[in-house]
Amino acid sequence: MSNYNELMKQAQDLMAKAEQVRKEELATVIAEIKAKMKQYGITVSDLGGTSGGKAANSKSAAPAKYRGPNGELWAGGPGRKPQWVRDLIESGKSIEFYRI
Repeated sequence: MSNYNELMKQAQDLMAKAEQVRKEELATVIAEIKAKMKQYGITVSDLGGTSGGKAANSKSAAPAKYRGPNGELWAGGPGRKPQWVRDLIESGKSIEFYRI
């Protein structure tokens, strides 16, 4: 018969394993959703959401000049470029294709 400490250890191990599996499945689901969004040209705003936590809380009052492949907005100002812009440039694509 198991005692309390053994059962708690088993429960903690099981919860850790469940969290690991959840993260793995989440990565797969997100990749599938992004692929479908790209395939059908769906943006985050089409889904009734914002373009992301940081962009939604941006201090910039400048109007957006670029719209990313998933509906992300960027004013094109000074400072660090958003990840989607860096990814596009790194892949050899022109940001001008995404100008609004």
